[in-house]
Parts: sequence; C-alpha cells; structure tokens
Amino acid sequence: MDISYILNELGEEREHYFNAIAPPIVQTSNFKFNTVDDFRAALADEYQGNLYTRGFNPTVDILRKKLAALDGAEDALVFGSGIAAVSIPVLALLKQGDEVICVENPYSWTIKLFNDLLPKFGVKTTFVEGSDTTAIEAAITPQTKLIYLESPNTFSFEVQDLATIAQIAKANNIITMIDNSYCSPLYQQPIAYGIDLVAQSATKYLAGHSDVVAGVVTGKKQLIKKIFEKEYMNIGASVAPQNAWLLLRSLRTLPIRLEKITSNASKVIEYLEQHEKVEKVLHPFSATNKQLYLAKKQMKACGGLFSIILKNSSLDKIETFCNSLKHILMAVSWGGYESLLIPACAGMSKANFNPTNKRHILIRIYVGLEEPEYIIEDLKQALEKI
Repeated sequence: MDISYILNELGEEREHYFNAIAPPIVQTSNFKFNTVDDFRAALADEYQGNLYTRGFNPTVDILRKKLAALDGAEDALVFGSGIAAVSIPVLALLKQGDEVICVENPYSWTIKLFNDLLPKFGVKTTFVEGSDTTAIEAAITPQTKLIYLESPNTFSFEVQDLATIAQIAKANNIITMIDNSYCSPLYQQPIAYGIDLVAQSATKYLAGHSDVVAGVVTGKKQLIKKIFEKEYMNIGASVAPQNAWLLLRSLRTLPIRLEKITSNASKVIEYLEQHEKVEKVLHPFSATNKQLYLAKKQMKACGGLFSIILKNSSLDKIETFCNSLKHILMAVSWGGYESLLIPACAGMSKANFNPTNKRHILIRIYVGLEEPEYIIEDLKQALEKI
C-alpha cells in the first residue's frame, strides 16, 4: 500500500461519521447490542468487534489498521505504553520452564522484565552479544521459545542481522520479536526480514509531540489474537481513545517530521565528529561503525538519535557539559519536536561511575525539529566549558 494512502485514508470510512476529515474520538467505555444473540456473540469473541473499550474501540481500530500496514503486518495491538507492548506479548507467549535469548544491553525496562519479572514465573533469560549470530545460535536449547532483539540498540546502536536470526529461529521453531523504536516503520521493516513480532514505543516518532505515552506490537493475526485474548485483556493495558486519536493526528506528519529530524541530525553529527573535544560519535551510519554495511542493508535511515563520548571523559567533565546546555533539554525519551540529552551516568550513583567503562561515559543526544544551527550553537558553547 502507498504510504500516503495508509496515513491519510486507510480505515477512515468518513461516510460513517458525518464525512468529517478527522476521525472521531469515540470516547465511550462500552457498546450496546440490539439482541441477546448479538450480545452473546460479542462476549464469546471480543476480537471480532466492539464490546468494551478495554478490548477494541472504533478510534483505536483505525489506528491498528494503519500501524499494521506501515509494518507490513497482518494486525496490530496498541498499548498504554511502550514497555507494555514488550511485556504483555512476552508474557502471553511464554510459560514456566521456557527460555529466552535476548540481545545484550536492551532498553532498561526490558532488562527488568527479563531479569526480575520473568524469573518469578520460572522463565530463564540468556543475554547474548547480538551482533554475533553464531553466539545466538549456540545459546539455543530445547527450552528456547523466544529470541528478543533490539536493532539498533537505543544507546550504543549495535545492529543485529535480522534475516539470518529469523532463519535460525524458524529452523528451531522459535518466535522472534524486536523492539523497532529506533527506526520506526519508515526506516526499517523487520517483518520483511522474517521477524514474527515488532514492538515499538509509539511515544517516540509515531506520536512525535511529547504528549502521548503508548506502544504497539504488530505481526501475524494468529499471534496478535493469542496475545489479545488472555494477557492483553486480563492485564488491561490498552490505549485510551483520546491517545489513539492523538496518534492518528501524528501519523499524518510522520514522513515529513522524520525527514527533517534526520537531516538536522546529520548536520549536528558532522559538526561533532570534527570537534576536538569529542572522542567519538556512535551512530549506525557512522563511517567508523563496524556494522555499517548491515545497518545500511536493513535500514533506510537513522533518525535523530546518537551518542557521543567526550575526550578524556570524567564524571565532572560530562556533568559540566550537560549542565551547560541552554536549549537541548535533559530528559528521557526521544522522537518529539524538541532536542534532548541523557548522560548514561545519570542512571547510576556517582560512586558506581567508572570512567573506563565505555557505557558509563556515553552521552545520548536526540536532535529534534529545531534548526540545526541552533542546536550546534548550543553544543558549541557547552563544549567550550569543558
């Protein structure tokens, strides 16, 4: 399907809502039925229609159709947060005694899911260097039921070979799942490489205005229905109609926002790569990235997220640089209109900071929709302070 059709027309039966250009917010908790037979059928299978907004809702349904089409998937579920879109499918697909292979250094709350939550239910996780497909294959046991990927990783940007890993998984009857938040559907479509389930934090590029928290998972209808019927409904982490509508609004401008963000980031990266006080810029399309060929094979572009390492990094130098910024905001997340920054050292106590640990000295930067010269000037004056 053409992306313009997906974003502007798919699922929007305007004749059903007064020929309004924008879809309605169906702000209701429940739906009525004309006969007991109709009511009985809806109760027996909520996946087929609207009964209670904890399940499906007309506003959310429009969004589901668009998000599935963007990923090249059969269906989608939308959640109240990105981590819900990761956690609930994992809980739905695993049982006591199962094992997971997960790439090293995924999103922090994904680590908590695999390290803290799943062991309570007798599920074991093995973390493996994701760029080494032979290591992933070697970690497979008869109990392995899920391989979990994050490509690129959202702090140090390691990339995994999606097609090869999908092939290995299918040969061993293992489900594959990926967090595709870094790329969005516009820059990477993992389903085309054989990945079974694609999760995203819709809070990021899909929403794009720093006013919505949501998540999405896409895949084959059979898998999506399995997730929906028990864990999705039982845990009740569905997205509200108002937030679904805000996501629909945001999708209209997704291509042009990503294009501007990517262009801005490339200019900022070029400046930082040449700065005498910057040791390294970590970015999937960097000329120094050992996985550059694979990154360019799988991804159309990178968006606005990258990390830097300052020369002779120390905690004091990192904090001085970050505290000196005037326009780049220090905050979590990314994908909105505003440029953001998060130093890895903010996630640990000062006593635990180790300047020889490369992950401790990373400073992640997101370049938003401001003019690149504006952001470069802010970085310049902050770098002059160290």
